[in-house]
Amino acid sequence: MLRNKTYNRRKLLVILAVVLLILAMLAGRLVYLMVFCSEYYGQKAEDLHERERDIKAARGKIIDATGTVLATNRTVCTISVIHSQIEEPEEVIRVLAKELEMEEETVRKRVEKVSSIERVKSNVDKEAGDRIRNYGLAGVKVDEDYKRYYPYGTLASKVLGFTGGDNQGIVGLEVMYEDYLKGKNGKILTLTDARGIEIENAGERRQEPIDGYNLHVSLDYNIQMYCEQAAKKAMEAKSADGVSVIVMNPSNGEIMAMVNVPEFDLNQPFTLIERDKKIEQDEQSPETEQKAEEKQDLLNQMWRNPCINDTYEPGSVFKIITTASAFEEGVVSLKDQFFCPGYKMVEDRRIHCHKRTGHGSEDFTQGIMNSCNPVFIELGLRLGVDNVYKYFEQFGLLDRTGIDLPGEASTIMHNKKNVGPVELATISFGQSFQITPIQLATTVSSLVNGGNRVTPHFGVSVKDDQGELIETLSYDIEEGIVGEETSQVLRTVLEKVVSEGSGKRAFIEGFSIGGKTATSQTLPRSANKYISSFLGFAPAEDPQVLALVIINNPQGIYYGGTIAAPVVKEIFSNILPYLGIEKDETAIKKEAEDSEN
Repeated sequence: MLRNKTYNRRKLLVILAVVLLILAMLAGRLVYLMVFCSEYYGQKAEDLHERERDIKAARGKIIDATGTVLATNRTVCTISVIHSQIEEPEEVIRVLAKELEMEEETVRKRVEKVSSIERVKSNVDKEAGDRIRNYGLAGVKVDEDYKRYYPYGTLASKVLGFTGGDNQGIVGLEVMYEDYLKGKNGKILTLTDARGIEIENAGERRQEPIDGYNLHVSLDYNIQMYCEQAAKKAMEAKSADGVSVIVMNPSNGEIMAMVNVPEFDLNQPFTLIERDKKIEQDEQSPETEQKAEEKQDLLNQMWRNPCINDTYEPGSVFKIITTASAFEEGVVSLKDQFFCPGYKMVEDRRIHCHKRTGHGSEDFTQGIMNSCNPVFIELGLRLGVDNVYKYFEQFGLLDRTGIDLPGEASTIMHNKKNVGPVELATISFGQSFQITPIQLATTVSSLVNGGNRVTPHFGVSVKDDQGELIETLSYDIEEGIVGEETSQVLRTVLEKVVSEGSGKRAFIEGFSIGGKTATSQTLPRSANKYISSFLGFAPAEDPQVLALVIINNPQGIYYGGTIAAPVVKEIFSNILPYLGIEKDETAIKKEAEDSEN
């Protein structure tokens, strides 16, 4: 009996100890939560009773070399509803459907949805937003927002790019410089009770937005306009598929203009241009998955920038690069003599000159003035495969240029081990491989500027809205890709191409202009489609501006010297005086003397 009592007492003590231990642990946990975690859980509790709405940051502007704003913002509104605060749902539905020009059923679904906050429509014109605010409807919120706006519509559309519904860059400079332009959104925090209803007189907390920085670019509105007008004129005159123009400073890589007509409207980037609207002809037909895919493919094509995204066979403009390689390697001189019977046999292949009757006897200067294929085939064979590839690499042709636009394509070149005499011959005059227009313009710039490989670019600096400099953008320059002597030879012979040779349709009285014509055939050859181009620079002795014009699939006469050279002449006639490049008085006097004689 006594033993049982002792056992029960011990059992009771153990239970009591366990209970006390549990109570101690609970007390300790409570002290820990109340003292050491009070700030954390207090914030969590506060968060449960706060409603958060964004205050959008203003996206930074894109500003050209003249101070002209090319991309800015317009104030728009976002209309939202808070279900728990709506007092007159039918009135809210009626007003929003009317002012937002939406189907009543669509508005009803959003108004009646039980959520802390429901967006009804964004990118609403400020005038409509102000009208809705003036109704004073309980539960309806009107928050100001920003929508990207491009004052000049189609100007440089494939360079600037555009933003999506969230104001985030999608293509072009808008996406490339997103981190500078986007800014940081702010917030409005309001207190609510357990039912989600905002507490009156509780006030609100605001985290102010930080606006994006402004991007200052080398693109010049006036030069871009000159080039677009000339490109449209050429496209219409030749019923071409498209015309591309690049104008850049060959000494530092700054791009003053980049045109790809037809351009699209940046303020309506999801509307197809007239040429591509076939897919939308039957707008009443139901939207099918196939139709949506076809439209998206057309949009992607419309947004492409052929100057950097597409490759092509450069044709005879590439003879500039073959010339530089041959002079650097010492396998040719200006006095070397050649003979052109209208073709050159390479192994068992007869490769024709563009002049089927031949140029006859000619020195090297005459050979480049005549754009004679047999002369350049001979240079390619003298160089050999190893040297051709050595200079491709030395000049930077096997790498991308590093331009500050997305989606730059790479050079498409033969595998070196597969290059025989015939491939070597065609490479020497710019066929059987492909490069981008920007790669061609950049490489020639680097060869005629004294031999410094530049990086083509638009971005110059980043500043805030008060004009304070945030960052000066810098780009790589590789010095000495050719010697100064070779660069001087190129400038001299290319000036003769324009003043006396195949590029004479680009000649402007009083200015020394260097350049090279080109005509290449697209694949498949059986389609009989051509690309006509001309690359020119001025002044020839000290290049300050370089222009490349490419006409895609012109109808009728398609020779570069005939149809592309005059486009460069028109562009230079406008922009050389604009850039302050004065006429050469010596050249004017010599021309006057020649005309008298």
